[in-house]
Amino acid sequence: MAQHNDLGRYGENLAKAHLEATGYEVLDVNWRHGKAEIDLIAYKDKVIIFAEVKTRSGNGFGEPEDFVDIRKQKLLAGAADEYIYVKDHQGEVRFDIIAILVKNETNYKLNHIEDAFWPSADKL
Repeated sequence: MAQHNDLGRYGENLAKAHLEATGYEVLDVNWRHGKAEIDLIAYKDKVIIFAEVKTRSGNGFGEPEDFVDIRKQKLLAGAADEYIYVKDHQGEVRFDIIAILVKNETNYKLNHIEDAFWPSADKL
C-alpha cells in the first residue's frame, strides 16, 4: 500500500480518537456517496458534524486545512445532504476540518477547526 494511504489512515484514526475523547459519538467512518467520501461523521449536542481529516508530514506546501478547497467542499456538501436525507436528521449540521501534521508515530499536532466552512448556495 502507498505510504500516503498509511499516513491518511493513521490521521483518521487519530482524529476519531480525538473526537471520542472530547465527547463526540462517531456515527460513521469513510461514508461514501457518489464520488464523495466523508472521513468522519460524528454527533454531539444534537448536531451532526461532518469532519474532513487532512494529514500531512510537513507544511512546506501549506497547512493541511488549506487542501480543503471549494471543489472538496461541494463534494462534502452533496454527500452530507444525502446522509441527512437517509438518516432523516432534522437538527443542525456543522462542517469541521481536523488538520494533522505528523513528524513521527508519537509526535504530531492536531488542529480541530470547528465550523471550518459552510457550503453556501453561491458556492454550490
